[in-house]
Amino acid sequence: MLLRLARPLAFLLSLTTLILPAAGESILRSSSLAACQVNSGFTASLFDVVFTPSNGSVAINMIAFSSIQGYVIFDISILAYGYPIVKTTIDPCTSNLPGLCPMTSGNLNNPFNLPVGPSAIASIPGIAYSMPDLDAKVTVLVKLVDKDTRVVSKTVACLEADVTNGLTIDLIGIKWATAAVIFLALFISAIISGVGYSNAASHIAANTMSLFGYFQAQAMLGLCGVPLPPVVKAWTQDFQWSMGIIKVTFIQDILSWYQRSTGGTPSTIFDSLHTTSVQVEKMKRSLPMVTEHLGMYKRAHAMLPSTAVQEAAVGLTKRANLQTYYGSYIVYGIQRVAYRAGIESTNLFMTGLVFFYIVFVLAVILVTLFKLICEVAAKYRWIQRDTFSDFRLGWLTVLKGILFRVTLIGYAQMTVLCIWELTQNDSPAEMVLAIFFFFGMTAVLFFAAFKVYRIAKRSVRLHRNPAYILFSDPQALNKWGFLYVQFRASAYYFIVPILIYTLVKGLFIALAQAHGTVQAVALIVIEAAALITASVMRPWMDKSTNSFNIAICAINFINAIFLFVFTDVFGLPPLVIGVVGVVLWIANASFALILLLMLIITTAIVIFHNNPDTRYQFMNDDRTSFMKSNTQLGTASELDALAMTARGDGKMYQKPMLDLDDDDMGSSMRDSPPNSARHSAAHSMAHRDSLSPEMVQADGGQHLRNRPSGSSFRAPSPFNASTSNSNLSASRLSHNSANMVGYKNGGGAR
Repeated sequence: MLLRLARPLAFLLSLTTLILPAAGESILRSSSLAACQVNSGFTASLFDVVFTPSNGSVAINMIAFSSIQGYVIFDISILAYGYPIVKTTIDPCTSNLPGLCPMTSGNLNNPFNLPVGPSAIASIPGIAYSMPDLDAKVTVLVKLVDKDTRVVSKTVACLEADVTNGLTIDLIGIKWATAAVIFLALFISAIISGVGYSNAASHIAANTMSLFGYFQAQAMLGLCGVPLPPVVKAWTQDFQWSMGIIKVTFIQDILSWYQRSTGGTPSTIFDSLHTTSVQVEKMKRSLPMVTEHLGMYKRAHAMLPSTAVQEAAVGLTKRANLQTYYGSYIVYGIQRVAYRAGIESTNLFMTGLVFFYIVFVLAVILVTLFKLICEVAAKYRWIQRDTFSDFRLGWLTVLKGILFRVTLIGYAQMTVLCIWELTQNDSPAEMVLAIFFFFGMTAVLFFAAFKVYRIAKRSVRLHRNPAYILFSDPQALNKWGFLYVQFRASAYYFIVPILIYTLVKGLFIALAQAHGTVQAVALIVIEAAALITASVMRPWMDKSTNSFNIAICAINFINAIFLFVFTDVFGLPPLVIGVVGVVLWIANASFALILLLMLIITTAIVIFHNNPDTRYQFMNDDRTSFMKSNTQLGTASELDALAMTARGDGKMYQKPMLDLDDDDMGSSMRDSPPNSARHSAAHSMAHRDSLSPEMVQADGGQHLRNRPSGSSFRAPSPFNASTSNSNLSASRLSHNSANMVGYKNGGGAR
């Protein structure tokens, strides 16, 4: 069985080495040593071993304590992805190891080198030096033996060390590339929307937000308290920037100062690395020992003489990094991500909060600068006066919408970090910030969703179509459109399930850090519900966007299943878990690359297309009939003005615009919604049919070509009454058309 699994794993590993850069020098290194049995006779708080095959030596630097006395032998086994590759026994007396024959108790704190024979070097496969994030482990059993017969009497110590080769897929280039694509795509969609191509801009923005959500899902996978293979830990670390987990040295110094000044005590795990090892937890064996140790620590603190010392001890057990009884630290889950990012775990919440705030402030600054640049350019005629006119007139509303969108983008990040901070209590001030931002952002987003619901319901009541007000009122579209523009009009409410999905997922990740199995099962249920809902309802704006998002839901569900495998509740062989880890990395790397290429290519096509809106099909909800788009300007606007003048309605342009975002509507609209709806439909049909044949010929049918094939002026609505109950007869429409013809011929209106 193991051999059958090892062959495909070896094939996958050989493929990955082809796409990764070669290392400068081949090495194998271990930086932590863990005891794998209770009452181990050998423990180490610092352990750093580097094996260099080119010179055939092992450099060892450790701070350890040994209580073993007598003659011993070492049973050494090396496993790669759970598959045994080396198994040997070393007798210190026959191997000429000074100080170990016999072994004496005491402290070991002097660095030394050990030679490695050519046969031992040859037994290590070459792939061990080239596979990134190598999942290898060395287990050493120290056994007492009789001096003369060399018969084993008992095992007095068990030691385990994880081995790496210095190669990793946790690369700064991947982080910068993915972040650059996301922010450039959002910026381009904003520019395209500003010049009037709203249909193309909404498609780019929707796909960009979905891709960013996928990146956050990858990051949240790494934040789970489940033991992860090294390649999975490194892969998910590439996307922690999407959660605001970014190390900037001077910011970390400021955050440590802030924590101390507000009554907290920053952790100093990185300052103690020269004397203490850190175990990045990936095996279930570590936590029970730590739990047992902490339990004894809590029971013992009640006997301490000083109240202050007691309080400090309780605080340590609540929020500090876990520390084994022999002195080394253990990090897992969110703390594991912080350690790999080079951030003290007590600074993690504030790091995410600071970067969220930086993005928030940068959005305000950039929008304000763009407004000033547009005004200066228009004043000096560097651009036409009507360029970005909608933005220049309603830039404050646009800014509000952008800030709401930033809040939505950062909601997953702040949900996890704020709730986790409530369990850590790093300082009273940080607790207040966590409560304020979590409940504030939750209230704002659900209030915005409620506003969209109210607007859509009013649109249905007045116009029998939710798309009418949602997409015809620029104020509502610019301010609240981030919640519904990516969905079809009849699924305007789907932002509520997405917010609930984000909230529930974040709560499980933040609150169940010590219960990895619970997290894995919860994520399977959550992702399965998301996949089923997306596949059945298909709420996004068109077929391609639905396929894009359903594919993301499917890969998230598969990742949740893989996460459950990593919990090892079934007692699977380590080789199986190693294979699943490599498969997760390859599958997600391929999927992310495909999504990135799709977004880059479609965005590039839109940039160089003469009319980007025509590249996308019209949505079935006919939102383009209500949205102000560049494809509908020009001759269509001239025809609208001429037709309204012919009917004597030219003064309507002089009336103040009705604020459709305001809940306080006029009494006439409340009292008779059916009549208002019929009047709106009649007015639209009268405008279309009142055009003279000469005007239609002059227009060349452009106003008809902008409509979907086979549609009337009013597209079919999901509501049955939307195309009925017109109070205009055919003769009335013909009469209006005749009036228009007479007016154009100089006769005026009859």
